[in-house]
Amino acid sequence: MTAGVSSLREPQLRFPEFVGRRLRVVRLRDATAESKIRNGDKLPPASVMGVRKVDGIVPMEERLAASDISRYKIVRQNWFAYNPMRLNIGSIARWHGDSDILVSPDYVVFRCLDESHHCALSADYLDHFRHSDQWDAFVSEAGDGGVRVRIYYNDIAQLRLSLPGIAEQQKIADCLDSLDDLIAAEGQTLEALRRHKQGLMEQLFPQEGETQPRLRFPEFREGPDWDEIRIARACDLKAGDFVPAPMIAEKHRNGLYPCYGGNGLRGYVASYTHDGRYVLVGRQGALCGNVVLCDGRFHATEHALVATPSTGVDLEWLLYALHALRLNRFATGQAQPGLSVRVLDEIGISVPAELVEQQRIAGCLSSLDARIVAQSRRLDVLNRHKRGLLQQLFPNLEEEPR
Repeated sequence: MTAGVSSLREPQLRFPEFVGRRLRVVRLRDATAESKIRNGDKLPPASVMGVRKVDGIVPMEERLAASDISRYKIVRQNWFAYNPMRLNIGSIARWHGDSDILVSPDYVVFRCLDESHHCALSADYLDHFRHSDQWDAFVSEAGDGGVRVRIYYNDIAQLRLSLPGIAEQQKIADCLDSLDDLIAAEGQTLEALRRHKQGLMEQLFPQEGETQPRLRFPEFREGPDWDEIRIARACDLKAGDFVPAPMIAEKHRNGLYPCYGGNGLRGYVASYTHDGRYVLVGRQGALCGNVVLCDGRFHATEHALVATPSTGVDLEWLLYALHALRLNRFATGQAQPGLSVRVLDEIGISVPAELVEQQRIAGCLSSLDARIVAQSRRLDVLNRHKRGLLQQLFPNLEEEPR
């Protein structure tokens, strides 16, 4: 197929200097070439890599099953590699390193054609295009609407894309690279906040085998030691009420209330069991021991325990104290882990004698939680902005006649 000029669909967004420039609608095969170069005896086992969805290209020498790697395929800088059995879940990556590497002989390896060819394709541009809706739709579904099982080069080569000139491709890639850098930086900030909170929790609450915290606010350092009691004295734990699964809606709408089960929020129901601020502990399921703060009207199922603090125990402090205890480690059962009230009631918990110290700890951690929530929302906004940019920069051609 010869690449032709498209007048059917323009990107919704183009840089001003490229508006009106010609776009070509091409098949991926017009702008790439498959490589089947074998290793022979050139590269050692340490060069063997695999492809993972999140991590990209990663070392595989420790998991190498074959002693003979002569048929393994060579991958060079800016070439792409993927497992044809896993492309539909995103296991494709571009190699950025300077040195050649090896991948399994079952992998597909291909490269982008450079400017010496009629249809030049920037590896940077393709790296971003593979995150577009069109790419996802193509690699996920076969022509008959079913799910693709294997996607070899001849299959993916049929993918159509709108191809601007190489300068515009690079400008698009540079723009998205900058946004990716910002997203990565904001993600690192979020992770740093979470680590900071975890570190504070370890300092502000006694660790396993200890009864006193390692860190106290200055105004309480000369105060009384914390009281070592049982959870049963710190709060009253009571299970919620059963609700049939068909009665639980996935999405919220008017007249429905949040429904919490053993693994957290299950959905929304027409009735509520509680109205106010309560701490909930999941008692059944893989995430049993999770602790959440509920505010307002909600329904707690029989798999969630509602914790009502005793006199002299601050509600928000109790939230963080139960978090710090890592209640999941007390779960019993393999197929369906669970926590009983009897077991939880007997777990030791150290409580500051003064309510004001509890409130000081809770206030510090809740302020940090507010920063974490704000940072998480900022990251969500950036990711939504990127998804919007991808939709506008890469027009979906799949609705057009092929």
